[in-house]
Amino acid sequence: MSDSIHTTSNKPKKLPKPELSISTIINMSMGFMGIQMAFGLQNGNASRILANFGADVGQLSWFWLVAPITGLLVQPLIGHFGDHTWTWLGRRKPYILVGAILCAIGLIFLPNAASVTHFFGASVLLLAVVFLALMDASVNVAMEPFRALVGDMLPKTQGTIGFSVQTILICIGAVIGSFLPWAMTNWFGVSNVAPEGFVADNVIWSFYVGAAVLLLTIIYTIVTIKEYSPKEFELYADDDKEVESIENKNLSAIWDDFKAMPNRMKKLGAVQFFSWFALFTMWVYTTSALATHHYGLLPSDTNSETFNIAGDWVGILFAIYNFVALGWAFVIPAFVKATSRKFVHAFSLVMGALGLFSMYFIANPDLLWISMIGIGIAWASILALPYALLIDKLPLKKMGVYMGIFNFFIVIPQIINGIAGGPVVKSFFDDYAILYLCLGGVFFIIAAYFTIRVDEPLFGEYEYLQAQKEEADKSIMG
Repeated sequence: MSDSIHTTSNKPKKLPKPELSISTIINMSMGFMGIQMAFGLQNGNASRILANFGADVGQLSWFWLVAPITGLLVQPLIGHFGDHTWTWLGRRKPYILVGAILCAIGLIFLPNAASVTHFFGASVLLLAVVFLALMDASVNVAMEPFRALVGDMLPKTQGTIGFSVQTILICIGAVIGSFLPWAMTNWFGVSNVAPEGFVADNVIWSFYVGAAVLLLTIIYTIVTIKEYSPKEFELYADDDKEVESIENKNLSAIWDDFKAMPNRMKKLGAVQFFSWFALFTMWVYTTSALATHHYGLLPSDTNSETFNIAGDWVGILFAIYNFVALGWAFVIPAFVKATSRKFVHAFSLVMGALGLFSMYFIANPDLLWISMIGIGIAWASILALPYALLIDKLPLKKMGVYMGIFNFFIVIPQIINGIAGGPVVKSFFDDYAILYLCLGGVFFIIAAYFTIRVDEPLFGEYEYLQAQKEEADKSIMG
């Protein structure tokens, strides 16, 4: 079988990839819920932790550079190696497990960096960055194989439902992670006041819970999912050219694959670039924006009780937008069926822009949940539809490396924003970050424009995909 697949004659007929049940899709993405819980804890609390350790608002985006830089380096490598890996545990699962273990270690040590300095004698900010880098690198090691796993296992006609289910589980994890610090204080009485140079106990205990849930959910996915074997992948390969193209296992193949990326992937890259520029802006600067614009604090006031109250409220707001995203993820498949993937994504990005703009005009922080509705709609779509639009243009046996390369368009805007964001906020906005959040809304609008330019029908796309599937099935039967 393996030999004949590389010949130009006596080719075996390719089998259609079987559709998976909803329960199997849920099991496959359960570990992503734990990863996103860790990601939610980081997004809602990393700026707060670094501020507690002495970083000022002009430095925050520089510290956040750790995440996109590690993603830029790690994800294509993990995707490339994963495409050529097969062990008793599977193809993607070994990387998922190792990444989860290392990420759990980072979760435990990041908020405790000040205590660890007593053993190492290093700068607390330096250690915090080291632990943040460990977390980010590990999340990337685990996250990329999950995206590739969905592409590996699902037929292309199930792409939207597969990534929508993944989005639902991602949002559940993010809601819990964002909500935990507030719950620790208000339900369990854990202090949310940070002693000088340390992190509040409610944040520390939240990170402990996040580490435990991460490991449990990853183990659940590993136990319940069986990946396709190499022989099965040969049967499901799209064409012979694709199979031959995977023979180059050297790292230089990553550059070759980058140059050969499909045209649609390039167009989606522009969409991702501007979308993630906006998201990074929100994650880094929301705590500072609320503390100054809504709670009336000075930018330098980062250890007061009011600042930590603002930080807890940001966690709640982030939980709200993830909860909205959870609901929108259920809507996406039906909305796509009635219109198209690119129409739904463009609409969702415009809603995200309105959400960020509204944060400037809503003076009462208690009403900022209104802004989170638009942001949640955009977040759900960003997690699902670019990948659903992408996978039916990717060769099956290159799924891992192309998912890693696609991550370039996520991390590069974050790197640019991380380098320029702090100086812009300091020089143009006098360390008051709320206007920079509004600039994020502008980038969401630009991303929506590029979405419309993707080469897919604006309406009737579901019928188009079904017709393609029926034609492929007839060819196989014939």
